[in-house]
Amino acid sequence: MESCLETMNTEAKIYVAGHRGLVGSALARRLERAGYSNLVFRTRAELNLREQAAVRAFFESERPEYVLLAAAKVGGIHANSTYPADFIYDNLIVQANVIHAAYKTEVKKLLFLGSSCIYPRLAPQPMSESALLTGQLEPTNEPYAIAKIAGIKLCQSYNRQYGTNFISVMPTNLYGPGDNYDLENSHVLPAMLRKFHEAKESRAPSVQLWGTGTARREFLYVDDMADACLFLMERHDGSQIVNIGTGTDVTILELAETIRGIVGYEGKIVWDTSKPDGSPRKLLDVSLLHGMGWKHTVTLKEGIEKTYAAYKERNR
Repeated sequence: MESCLETMNTEAKIYVAGHRGLVGSALARRLERAGYSNLVFRTRAELNLREQAAVRAFFESERPEYVLLAAAKVGGIHANSTYPADFIYDNLIVQANVIHAAYKTEVKKLLFLGSSCIYPRLAPQPMSESALLTGQLEPTNEPYAIAKIAGIKLCQSYNRQYGTNFISVMPTNLYGPGDNYDLENSHVLPAMLRKFHEAKESRAPSVQLWGTGTARREFLYVDDMADACLFLMERHDGSQIVNIGTGTDVTILELAETIRGIVGYEGKIVWDTSKPDGSPRKLLDVSLLHGMGWKHTVTLKEGIEKTYAAYKERNR
């Protein structure tokens, strides 16, 4: 298999879609650190990826050689349950517009960022890439998951029909600098971090968290994810999807205790068991990626410490 990074020299034009988000900003940092100097970015105000004509005009004019498709509407259980139409529509339309424009303008290689929620709710653990479409999805984020599955199938279908080189990766739960801390729309880790921080600042006697604390989740520091994406741009071609994760998980209770310790909050945790846990467990089988030679380097504790430092810096 030809190595793409041998041809993707540091002057190659690379478009990072969604460069201001958690994932896109980490990809941009990783590329810049590797010496890539011809990166193309557009803010949402400059380019609305939901507008097909605008996306096509951008690709025609800029002609990127490589595309990292990190633009997506994302959120936790509450956001997915409250805005299901937004989650399915926005993600479907953005993916379709970017992938089709990449094909029409002969992009050399595209990387599509999926999500671990594409796998069935009760998939055997850890979840291997072969579990896709073998069972019912988790109801709380089904519209988002269906959109992401459609993105995978778009890439695979264009590869099969048109001979493109569009690869798809499935990261586990991500966190790190640039995360979303909105308590209405954020994921579990940043929401907890903010809650414990604000409780410490206000000296609140307790912090209320959703669910029972028994659900298990895997967490990957976002800069590790970006490193894995660059690794796969170099070493992986074709339609086989690849999981990106750590291969280890923790209970939500363990996560809460870790964050509480790092923040230094000494009050109580109160679990609101009337709220959903989501899937009982979501652990990725990362043996395919490990077999290629990549493993994460940042531990959960170290990653949360870095994330908390960035959060405090942002909210000074």
